Amino acid sequence: MNAINGAAHRKSPPLLKGRPLRIFSLVRKESYQIIRDPSSILIAFILPMVLLVLFGYGVSLDLTNIKIGIGVKMPSPATANLVHSFQNSRYFEVNKARDRRDLEPLLVEGALSAVLIIPADFSKRLLRGDIHPVQVLVRGTDANTAELVLNYIQGTWQTWLDQERVSRGGRTASSLVSVEPRIWFNETINSRAALLPGSIAVIMTLIGTMLTSLVVAREWERGTMEALLATPATKGDLLLGKCIPYFLLGMLAMGLVTSVCTLLMGVPLRGSLWLLAVVSATFLCFALGLGLFISTVTRNQFVATQAALIVGFLPSFILSGLVFELDSMPWPIRVLTYLLPPRYFVSSLRTLFLAGDIWQVILPDTCVMAGFAAFFLIMTAKKTKTVLD
Repeated sequence: MNAINGAAHRKSPPLLKGRPLRIFSLVRKESYQIIRDPSSILIAFILPMVLLVLFGYGVSLDLTNIKIGIGVKMPSPATANLVHSFQNSRYFEVNKARDRRDLEPLLVEGALSAVLIIPADFSKRLLRGDIHPVQVLVRGTDANTAELVLNYIQGTWQTWLDQERVSRGGRTASSLVSVEPRIWFNETINSRAALLPGSIAVIMTLIGTMLTSLVVAREWERGTMEALLATPATKGDLLLGKCIPYFLLGMLAMGLVTSVCTLLMGVPLRGSLWLLAVVSATFLCFALGLGLFISTVTRNQFVATQAALIVGFLPSFILSGLVFELDSMPWPIRVLTYLLPPRYFVSSLRTLFLAGDIWQVILPDTCVMAGFAAFFLIMTAKKTKTVLD
């Protein structure tokens, strides 16, 4: 043991003595553990790239290429114009038929998302102002998608009606009032611009909580914790030695993800890089504190992994507003989200990337995350033991 300690001292920087030397030795030991563990590198660098590809190209909240069927019983110039308006839209793929009986089986089996039935007396109904000139059948197995499909069809239908009135010499609402819609922060209404910044929360939760939930439990299972407790290292030394390597790993992963999002995927970063680093570091401190707390309490790698998955990863994915709109959730769930730091981190990330340095949003969110980080780090320090039971 003396020979090993002597070798460690010889390899350490000559200016480090006392507590800085102990912390440096613990950080170096944990860094070696990270390098030797392929799963750490996988979660820190490979998994973020996989998630970015999934969020950037595989997961989209924008509906395009909606497969619809249009049944035209009696062709006419009016029906031809209506069909063309759907065919020329970037949202629809049109399957045209003469009889609704040819389209309804496709709707039932899921090959079509909706069916538009244009009756034989469509032109007459349109001229006399019938409020139901066409019939729309929407596949409602997915309620959210069905509502979006119906809204897209209604928008295309209304646009076609306005064009018909203009062509007949009539006046539309748009001719009376000039409307110039302007969308702030995400002008193209692209869901990728909202998903990719928020995905940083999931990635940093994986690094901060999932990885650190194993570090203390692994020491107990392998029997190396007894050797650490035999050293002069204090609670603070142990916590710093465990946190610093994973903190640096998490910040490196954040920088990598930010670079890929902005340079390769075209997501704008309108805020300050230094503020993004501060906000991310604050959330990462919370994630590290939560992971170390789980690892210290459980002392078992399997239990720690399950606990980190339930209290760390799932809330950051489901209850943070990343994918599902928080305002549409039942009020007990909405109240619960206020107790979850990922909610505040996702809010800050989207604000920084899409809007800029909006302090009215970022400052309160960061303060809440700092409070949670302090709480879990203090609880971890209280639960950490420097003597054997």
